[in-house]
Amino acid sequence: MKIKAAIITEKSGPFIFREVEIDEPRDDEVLVKVVATGICQTDAHIREQSYQTPLPIILGHEGAGIVVKVGSQVKNIVPGDHVVMSYPYCGHCSQCLSGRESYCLHGFELSFGGHRLDGSNAIHDDIHGHFFGQSSFASCAVTNERNLVKVSQDIPLELLGPLGCGIQTGAGTVLNALKIPAGSSIAIFGTGSVGLAAIMAAKIAGATKIIAVDISKERLDLAAELGATHIINGRQEDTRQRIMALLPHGVDYVVEVTAQPQMLSLAVDVLAMPGQVALVGGPPEGTQVSIDMNRLLNGRIVRGVIQGDSVPQIFLPQLIEFYQAGQFPFDRLISFYSFDEIEEAFSDIRSGKTIKPVLMID
Repeated sequence: MKIKAAIITEKSGPFIFREVEIDEPRDDEVLVKVVATGICQTDAHIREQSYQTPLPIILGHEGAGIVVKVGSQVKNIVPGDHVVMSYPYCGHCSQCLSGRESYCLHGFELSFGGHRLDGSNAIHDDIHGHFFGQSSFASCAVTNERNLVKVSQDIPLELLGPLGCGIQTGAGTVLNALKIPAGSSIAIFGTGSVGLAAIMAAKIAGATKIIAVDISKERLDLAAELGATHIINGRQEDTRQRIMALLPHGVDYVVEVTAQPQMLSLAVDVLAMPGQVALVGGPPEGTQVSIDMNRLLNGRIVRGVIQGDSVPQIFLPQLIEFYQAGQFPFDRLISFYSFDEIEEAFSDIRSGKTIKPVLMID
């Protein structure tokens, strides 16, 4: 069948709209009519070729839509279901079998390889698909049942796509990976959609000091409205001095989203013992950081987190329940664009005008 897709053909190049041919779903796959899809920083990284994903490719990995067809082995999804597409995992490696699907041993290839794990591609015309197992910058996507989370039809589908990656990552880092206890302190470095999701999750968890750090006054103001108890504008004041003035022994947890080496060094520097830093932001390959090794003594931990240590089929329904209860107003982060406005959406997220752009495909 023919679908409309936005394709990147060269490094830093424009999106080119084309009609392309897509195969019918295999036995374990699902064909989804994409209603809306979020734009994530990872899409921009691939456009700039910070990671060596093959071109030309259909990007997009925060899709939400309606199931059109299912393969013969698909058990829990039927045509007409509303679904959110999340990250892919193989389901049979040691990490998947131990409940750590976000650390699937084949996860990188499944997300960034531009093809299925067996090397095949549902997209024709020498165009790579299967980005994060979905390639949702298109009118339809072929994806595996494991990628999908069935959601209630009572909630606007266009809101839900960003739950599948960026918002899941921020909230899951706090609630699943760090598991911060009530009464703890936490600093979030970077208040884009991931950082703001972490702030809302920290409030849900009962943190008593939630410190938001950024250089954008507008985003810091929003962070305060969403749960930050203190805001620090790193352009106007010394972040380290301010945190240590608030917490002389350091902060219990830091979520580092900016992917700037100096910010990770700072995160370790302001960490209480035995505190934890969660590195969430994805820097270009080969990025190095300098850390005083003595700061890692006395139980301090620095760890990377992928997808917030989340199992989407469990965690996304929880986030939706928080949203319905008024505790997780992630809709305040979203701005809508038509599919044809994809370049404007990327420009607005780059400039900081928009926090979480969502493309309306249908």
